[in-house]
Amino acid sequence: MARRKRVEEHINHDRWLISYADFITLLFAFFVVMYSISSVNEGKYRVLSDTLESVFSNPKKSLDPIQIGEISRSPNNDDEDTLTPSQGEAIYIIPPPTATVEVEVYTPPKVDQETIDTINNISKQLNDTFEQMISDGDVSIKQGEDWLELEMKSNVLFYSGEARLGKEAVPIIGKVAKILSNSGNPIQVEGFTDNNPINTPRFPSNWELSAARAASVVHLLERYGLTPNRMSAIGYGEFQPIADNSTIEGQQQNRRVVLVVLGNKHSRRSLDRSAQTSTISTQNQQDTRLQTVPSTSITPSPTESQVRTTP
Repeated sequence: MARRKRVEEHINHDRWLISYADFITLLFAFFVVMYSISSVNEGKYRVLSDTLESVFSNPKKSLDPIQIGEISRSPNNDDEDTLTPSQGEAIYIIPPPTATVEVEVYTPPKVDQETIDTINNISKQLNDTFEQMISDGDVSIKQGEDWLELEMKSNVLFYSGEARLGKEAVPIIGKVAKILSNSGNPIQVEGFTDNNPINTPRFPSNWELSAARAASVVHLLERYGLTPNRMSAIGYGEFQPIADNSTIEGQQQNRRVVLVVLGNKHSRRSLDRSAQTSTISTQNQQDTRLQTVPSTSITPSPTESQVRTTP
């Protein structure tokens, strides 16, 4: 049987034209898309830009009434426009809303009888203990319904320009701690100075000196057993004087440490001396008369430098 003659296939050398045509077609489509993207409708672009700007800039909302009708020019004044409403249509003017601001007024809670009795008892014990110092003018006691103030001159507790308690001050603070250990009332120790400037590495100003003196008393009270979470130390510097700093006697009165016993954590007392009209001075131990003044609710001075103790 004769073999079939193998026919040689013709080699086509133009097959590259198919790939080239596809590439040209794709390239043409790419440039058409690029051209369509590059041609921006200015009107639509401006509308889109204004819309986005009005949304994100949060413009002020106006309550002006909508004008209904045609605007006609006044014959006397060409610059003045008048609104002529259409027949049967009315223009309503919407009044702006009135904003009301509610201010909450702080009303101090009523002082219960137990708190008053506790303050009176502490006041009597302090008065009996420091009767001689009260007579000498080194200690004074003031009292309200839900607070008590024990004021001690700085020369009794500290040396000049120092915040460390002297040896004579330790037993004084010890007596105070013994009396206060029988109650759980909050205690504030406040330091005050005169207007003589101080500028040392430890005390750059009277703020630091007054706060450090108050903190020294708080630390000693803690060592005597009082819990730290009921105490705080506050420094007022020279900015709450009770006497004229132009005299030596006035400066001595202004240099003081005040120990405040509060009836509870919501109790407040006034720093205004004119509001504190009751001062408990020297009294007979057998007949102790306690006068009270109404407690005053105030907000502490925003210029005070307050140092809080941590448990």
